Amino acid sequence: MSVNNPIVGGHLSIRGGYARAAQLAITSGAGAFQYFPKNPRSLTIKDFDRQDAERCRILCENYGIFTVAHAPYPSNLAVDMNAARAQFERTVNSLRNDLEIAEACGSMGIIVHFGIYKAGTPLQGYQNIIQCINHVLSGWKGKAKLIIENQAGDHGEMGMTLEELVQIRKLCHSPELIGFCLDTCHAFASGMWVGEHDDVFVSKASALDFWSGLTVIHLNDSKYPAYSRKDRHARIGDGYIGEGGFRKLLQLDEVQGIPCIFESEKDEEGTYREDMERVRRWVKA
Repeated sequence: MSVNNPIVGGHLSIRGGYARAAQLAITSGAGAFQYFPKNPRSLTIKDFDRQDAERCRILCENYGIFTVAHAPYPSNLAVDMNAARAQFERTVNSLRNDLEIAEACGSMGIIVHFGIYKAGTPLQGYQNIIQCINHVLSGWKGKAKLIIENQAGDHGEMGMTLEELVQIRKLCHSPELIGFCLDTCHAFASGMWVGEHDDVFVSKASALDFWSGLTVIHLNDSKYPAYSRKDRHARIGDGYIGEGGFRKLLQLDEVQGIPCIFESEKDEEGTYREDMERVRRWVKA
């Protein structure tokens, strides 16, 4: 895709089914959308409708729409297998279930936050994350990836740097099955990337080989300034990142063809049509 034709869309509800979400994306003119594969507040395994998932896959394939699932919020990659065995197993089984749903829907994969660990040293937290990912991906033969999302820093110190994302992926048994989700609000809040005047992020990401793993971007503005460590999304262009920051990011060669997802409030018709049109105007200007 060229810089003049970004792949954009938003997070859509599956209340009417996966195929219904795909139809809404089509009618709104989206090139991509994100969805929760199941209840976003629970790790309960979902016995999903495979025919509905197949309809979603076919619709998206026919219309050239990229899709990605977002794992439920309780999914914590840093859960300690030894200290909380039952919770570890619930997390692994839930994430595997999410992967199966994403695969059936023809999605790129499942996005899961880097992880939170406060019971001991960060090193133990990183070991927990690697252990959890290895268990989730053990024997996985599908195309859907496990996609790690950077964090804002509002719940702890972990997941705020490019180095952490890259190293975790590198140290897992199957790095080819792991991708990255760059959340712009989180990156701005943590100081990983500070918008229009950032002159370090791009070269650092290249040096660390971050771009090769980039699978999706959460295109969220921020209600708070850089380094705030506050995860509060604003509609794109309405926050502290602003038009200048997003225009600079979206013009990078490294992000061309990467689907971009909005996670802020929807417009009046329940879609992200206004946000999509805004981004498309920016990159054409």
